[in-house]
Amino acid sequence: MLMTAMPVWAAKKITVEELKQTLISLQQGKKSDEEVALRLKEVELSEELTSGVLNGLAHYVPGPLSTEQMYVLEGRSAILAPPAADIPAVPAPDLTGQKAILAKAVDFVTKNYMQNPHLTASRTTARFQDGVENIRTNSGMTSNIPNTDRNWNLPNMFFRFLGTHSEPVESEKGIELIPANKPKVPWGVNGQVSEGGPGPILSVILQQAAAGGKLNWLRWETVNGKQAAVFSFAVDKKKSQYAVNYCCFPVTQDAGRMGYEHTEANFQTGTNWKPFKTVVAFHGEFFIDPETGTIVRVITQAELKPTDFVHQEDMRIDYGPVAVGDKTYVLPLDSFTLTEVVPNGDNYAARYSVRHTLFSVTYKDYRLAPAQK
Repeated sequence: MLMTAMPVWAAKKITVEELKQTLISLQQGKKSDEEVALRLKEVELSEELTSGVLNGLAHYVPGPLSTEQMYVLEGRSAILAPPAADIPAVPAPDLTGQKAILAKAVDFVTKNYMQNPHLTASRTTARFQDGVENIRTNSGMTSNIPNTDRNWNLPNMFFRFLGTHSEPVESEKGIELIPANKPKVPWGVNGQVSEGGPGPILSVILQQAAAGGKLNWLRWETVNGKQAAVFSFAVDKKKSQYAVNYCCFPVTQDAGRMGYEHTEANFQTGTNWKPFKTVVAFHGEFFIDPETGTIVRVITQAELKPTDFVHQEDMRIDYGPVAVGDKTYVLPLDSFTLTEVVPNGDNYAARYSVRHTLFSVTYKDYRLAPAQK
């Protein structure tokens, strides 16, 4: 784990405007869908690609492969600030005004969001990932790792779409409920260490951010056509309840001995699967409607160590009004989660590598739970 992965490839960082000009140039050059997709794989955005701009660029994108990479760029840039030209040129409110906005946000969370009824919904998760590898247990001198190139070639370094999964979910008082009987499949079986879960609880992170004294004005930003006040926050580990919990990673242990009699050696190793669990400091941003205090977006970034099996967990959750029956509630609509993990754990029979996964989640079909009707 103390090894440093030497980068053999690094994406070129470009702005959203440069992305647009690149797409225009590729279209004028009559490049194929595959060629455009390859070019998009080689860049990384330095600014947020908003859904509105993404839709506006659609006519420059020639096919499904390049469209897939545009969605990757949208998700990977989801926690970034938008281009400077898209930030409202409005002076920051004074300290009294900032406190008033934050007070409205607290009222919204406690008096509205936390009072949401027991609801059901459908959650659809799209997963994009690079470098898929499968690891099984190993024993003796021979590694039992399927689908691995014997020449130790690098896995695919580019994000690609792996599929979608839809499932029913429930929430109550603004908290997504985790089913007690939900099966847990180890990573070694399905190649997945996380499912892009519901993320931090809004009321908890707001309380921790306010109590930590590290809640500061950041900027104005336009979200869904309306001006939002953006505040940054930071919560240190002593006050944090941010739990990072991923299952499962291979841990290799020596289980044999080495002997010299008759010049024979007996190396024995065994691999167990263990979860990675820790509570970490975190920071992020609140996006607040200054008139109502409604929180329309939350960004969180876990502060993990480079020696952890999980290096990164960045999440953005967007909220909006949803009509359920004859009432309207503010509920999660979409989220993006970007992770970086060390899939091989400390399994020294396999090469050190990292894996990046992007989860794009959409909620729909909110309904009152049967008991609430």
